[in-house]
Amino acid sequence: MTTTTEPVAASPTLARLPHRRVKVGLVAGGLGAYWPQFPDLLPQLQRSAARVSEKMHALGADVVDVGFISDAQEGAAAAEKLRVAGCDIIVGFLTTYMTATMLLPIAQRSDAPVLLINLQPTEAMDHASFDTGQWLAYCGACPLPEMANTFTRCGIPFRSVSGYLEDERAWARIARWVKAAGVRAALRRGRHGLMGHLYPGMLDVSTDLTMVPANFGGHMEVVEFDDLRIRVNTATEEQVRAKMEQAREIFEVTDSVVDEDFQWAARVSVGLDRLVEDFELDSLAYYHRGLEGEQHERLGAGMILGASLLTARGIPAAGEYELRTSLAMLIMDRLGAGGSFTELQALNFFDNVVEMGHDGPAHLAISDGKPLLRGLGVYHGKRGWGVSVEFDVKHGPVTAFGVGQTRDGRYAFLASEGAVVAGPRLQIGNTTSRVDFGCDPGEWTDAWSASGVGHHWALGTGHQVAELRAVAELLDVEFRELRV
Repeated sequence: MTTTTEPVAASPTLARLPHRRVKVGLVAGGLGAYWPQFPDLLPQLQRSAARVSEKMHALGADVVDVGFISDAQEGAAAAEKLRVAGCDIIVGFLTTYMTATMLLPIAQRSDAPVLLINLQPTEAMDHASFDTGQWLAYCGACPLPEMANTFTRCGIPFRSVSGYLEDERAWARIARWVKAAGVRAALRRGRHGLMGHLYPGMLDVSTDLTMVPANFGGHMEVVEFDDLRIRVNTATEEQVRAKMEQAREIFEVTDSVVDEDFQWAARVSVGLDRLVEDFELDSLAYYHRGLEGEQHERLGAGMILGASLLTARGIPAAGEYELRTSLAMLIMDRLGAGGSFTELQALNFFDNVVEMGHDGPAHLAISDGKPLLRGLGVYHGKRGWGVSVEFDVKHGPVTAFGVGQTRDGRYAFLASEGAVVAGPRLQIGNTTSRVDFGCDPGEWTDAWSASGVGHHWALGTGHQVAELRAVAELLDVEFRELRV
């Protein structure tokens, strides 16, 4: 069973940044030869088309509805309207039989994924009373093989959903494709920041920047730590105080937090907000090693608070220069699953759970309780000191999701579904979740490590494999689900 969640900000001060809504191009059609033969048929089909348009709007989409087409000429005109509109997905509603020439130009010109839907008026015909005209309103399945055959021969990928107008199962599948199209659009239009340099020696993290637009589309923006430095240095005392007040509302600030470090983290957070705004970033991956307390080291050490606040607002920020994981976090966020920066921490063979999380930024909107700010006198494996975030992901169904890279440079989606369960966690300023994958934790860890995932990934709420599989198909990316 697929479950999804809509991340809710931990407080009103964590309102998500506005993101572009998915744009659905909708066209309905049927064979015009029927209309003079059966006068009541077209009005009935148009009512069905209006209901589909209404339900598409209810999915939260911006719908470009080009109306009802009855022949190839009208199909060509609709194709041009949808081409100009720049839709994220084209939905063709097969209301009754129609020829492939009516939809083919729409699919060819749109530069968007195509979804064919066949939704008959009700669950079944009334065979005792129906005449030919009434039967034809239930005949949307008839042209589906024709469309599929034609699209396949023309090299056009497609997918289809069959059901009836008020079929919740069918609409759940339709919603999945619409949501997946929105994720694809976010990647294709996204501006992804990369700031600093690779954590020395992390070969799995190393990513050729060209491969991001090659696999997903979008733009890579290389940002300097000096770009952050000048924005941090110009933060006003009023802005810093406001950021600290925001943090106090969202976090439980523990006694371990040193006020000077808290102020610095807030100042860096103000600078990060400016950086994201000025470069129009949709995601950010960062790391800087630094030396002996110099300012760039202090900037890197002060990132955790601001990066966590950005992530919760829909701008995922990942440490250790983890570009592919920042993209995985973005995908999970746009699916409504959050997506927190995660790696393996330890295995618990008494409780059969895998303990996973990370020091550094977290997706605060999916915290199981009020997250903590903890002061650390030293960071493990990194230079510097300061405040860090401690929390666990909401208890219940979760999905581990990573973007792997194959030897030939292509990306692959890697996912595994489990559940976060309650239990003891370390109190060391890290995010930690105890995940039960329904099997021996050692066997799961071996299989997950062999899947091609890097040593970081996104942990999100809900079981998202079906949604991720749909996104992978629209992106033409390999999908691998781990089941042990």
